[in-house]
Amino acid sequence: MENTIQKEMKFCKHCGQQIEKDVIVCTYCGKQVEVLEQAQPQVVINNSNMNTNTNTNINNNMNVSANKNAKNKWVSFLLCLCLGYIGAHKFYEGKVGMGILYLCTGGLFFVGVIIDLIAILSKPNPYYPK
Repeated sequence: MENTIQKEMKFCKHCGQQIEKDVIVCTYCGKQVEVLEQAQPQVVINNSNMNTNTNTNINNNMNVSANKNAKNKWVSFLLCLCLGYIGAHKFYEGKVGMGILYLCTGGLFFVGVIIDLIAILSKPNPYYPK
């Protein structure tokens, strides 16, 4: 005598063939016949973050006090063109250290003056030196 285990069967919703009851994808047509049931992990979010973002930037471009740092492009260009070898445009921008360096090196041997002339022309008017 043979010991055969009878498996429960069902019919495919798509092709009508008889398949085992616990099968999710039909072995004949290859289509999914049952919805996959996966236990979703429970996610608990314990967020006690009470931080609030505030902008404390003093030199905001929309701020009225930012206009104190605004420099005219053409004033800086003329200072660089006429007195660039002594760093007048650097002093005008408030960059005293660079102004002294230009003063001692003759505008970085005039190479720095030429580079600054091109850089100043590419800036908007007014501009805010950094």
